[in-house]
Amino acid sequence: MRRIRGGLDPPEPGKQIGGMNKACALLAAAGICGGLLPSPALSETVETDICIYGGTSAGVIAAVQASKLGRKTVVVEPGAHLGGLSAGGLGYTDIGNKAAIGGLSREFYRRLGKRYGKEEAWIFEPSAAEREFGALLREAGVRAVFGQRLAAVRKAGARLTEFATEAGDVFRAGMFIDASYEGDLMARAGVEYHVGRESNATYGETLNGIRGETPKHQFLVPVDPYVRPGDPTSGLLPFVQATPFGQPGEGDRSVQAYNFRLCFTRNPANRLPLEPPPGYDPARYELLGRYFDGLKASNKTVTIHHFLKIDMVTPEKTDINNNGGFSTDYIGGNHGYPEADPAARQRLQQEHLDYVKGFLTYLATSPRAPENIRREMQQWGPCRDEFPDNGGWPHQMYVREARRMISDCVMSEKHCRRIENAADPVGLAAYNMDSHNCRRVARNGLAENEGDVQVPPMSPYSISYRAIVPKAAQCENLFVPVCLAASHIAYGSIRMEPVFMILGQSAATAAAQALEEGRPAQRIDYARLRARLLADGQILEWTKGAVRSEGNPAPARATLYHNLKGIVLDETEGRLTGEWAGGALAPIVGAAYLHDNNAGKGAKSIAWSPEIPEAGEYELVLLAPPNPNRASNVPVVIRVGEAPAVTVKIDERNASSQGHFPLGRFKLGQGRTVQVIVSNAGTDGHVVVDGLQLRPVK
Repeated sequence: MRRIRGGLDPPEPGKQIGGMNKACALLAAAGICGGLLPSPALSETVETDICIYGGTSAGVIAAVQASKLGRKTVVVEPGAHLGGLSAGGLGYTDIGNKAAIGGLSREFYRRLGKRYGKEEAWIFEPSAAEREFGALLREAGVRAVFGQRLAAVRKAGARLTEFATEAGDVFRAGMFIDASYEGDLMARAGVEYHVGRESNATYGETLNGIRGETPKHQFLVPVDPYVRPGDPTSGLLPFVQATPFGQPGEGDRSVQAYNFRLCFTRNPANRLPLEPPPGYDPARYELLGRYFDGLKASNKTVTIHHFLKIDMVTPEKTDINNNGGFSTDYIGGNHGYPEADPAARQRLQQEHLDYVKGFLTYLATSPRAPENIRREMQQWGPCRDEFPDNGGWPHQMYVREARRMISDCVMSEKHCRRIENAADPVGLAAYNMDSHNCRRVARNGLAENEGDVQVPPMSPYSISYRAIVPKAAQCENLFVPVCLAASHIAYGSIRMEPVFMILGQSAATAAAQALEEGRPAQRIDYARLRARLLADGQILEWTKGAVRSEGNPAPARATLYHNLKGIVLDETEGRLTGEWAGGALAPIVGAAYLHDNNAGKGAKSIAWSPEIPEAGEYELVLLAPPNPNRASNVPVVIRVGEAPAVTVKIDERNASSQGHFPLGRFKLGQGRTVQVIVSNAGTDGHVVVDGLQLRPVK
């Protein structure tokens, strides 16, 4: 009988460790899920206090926290690597607001910083992250086992007692944590969940369900979707789904698109060749070819950046993400993935990898692609020293969303907008309510992407403890920090790696407490949990732009805001009017900024009302990264007490400003005595807001 793998070493590259042994084959043949599991005579049985399924970033952090609390812990990883997406290509971290991140999540980025000679590193190489995750587990003395895919579970009433893997090994524990991106343990345990988009009516939302209009990541010119142009009877081109558009606001089973985050380089010494997938046929990318034809016919000048979001994680290495109407997102190719069996998932993952390889090959070689794009793409290739066991390609597909639990508290758009507030917080989220496109359909005779949403929350907001535990009647000793209870649109805000780590730590703390108290997860003493989370540096609430916590978990505001002096407010601390989009190219404050998408002129504004701690004279400065596509006439209104309002117009194209636009000097009283409002009324380009600075004049 194959013994369970011990230690932190993943399986040898290419070694088969998956298939079912005799015990699991018998289980499958009998159709058993909740019945008898393989006996110790046929398999190795591991008994532990807390068993974590999924070696993602959340799983690793949960294990470290459980070990710190004195609990014997094991991490069971179905694949061959630790760290999930953080070690799988997403090196340009999606943050939202750094001030909302504390505890071991923050510590992870500080540890990475030491590898790069910095205080913190939020931008990093995948290999560096994987090494750090491994070091964390080694230091904590936690055992990780690899190549162990879930096969069956056993329950006693509402308690999960053990699960078996396809290899026939059995894991028994008092508490379980499902830290997988797919929620497989949660589903096997009989916990209720949802796949796809709910209707807006389900939770009283406005951004869920089918989107009537999708202006972002859309085709810039009309593109015919039919095999024979203009003839719907000829069928649809590849990568266009044959589904009716549907009614805006209604739910469906669509899942936002997956892709791979690519670590590429132009350094010939470290660059692997960009090779096409097996059986590559450029005709499969006819939709992209027609897109290029339409751009050329419309005299639109495009660069590679209209098709790829290229962020540098080192001077030579990238994190490449989706961008534009046709990019690395395999739109519609993932709809069956969340509930698929392992073989089907492996096939879908290979299809996603072949799709992106074919897409990049087309950019580099097709005569229909503009010469500047072909020339640029030919300079890039996978890094030789990243993902060496997979030919330089990421081992982790970006599963942006799969199953989502339904519990006693489902996080929704109302929480993101702080219309509702969690009374039992276990962490903060702060990113945009963000969904990539879910479908590409034929609408009015044209190819149209549908589903992209990018709307910022009002400010960082609390995540409920009840959102990471199932309903008591379904399972009373399981925690779900990744596939937590959230609507599609709220999950789009929560689903960031730093937040998964935050929730992993909170889940492990609660699991240890539940064991100590001898209670179900749903009935532990929350006040006690809260005290421990705060003592461990978790940040649970956001009040008036300040962090409420204990244990000095987060850096001072001056550090968070790049040592800017005086009072500094992020764009997330302003009151928004209208629908703004998020951006993250060289922000001045935090990790992102807002822009008006050069649309809806006169309907969008942001207003700050800062708390002035001491009366005196202050210089007010608008912070916004400059760019030639910005507006040259951004109106900023300053209201001080009862004095007449002052309007200043800012030229955000001015590169010499370095993003610091003086608004003037004002004498301000203590308290909320000043209001600063930025509007996009009458502007001649993109309006960007990144923050507001008030410098005391001595």
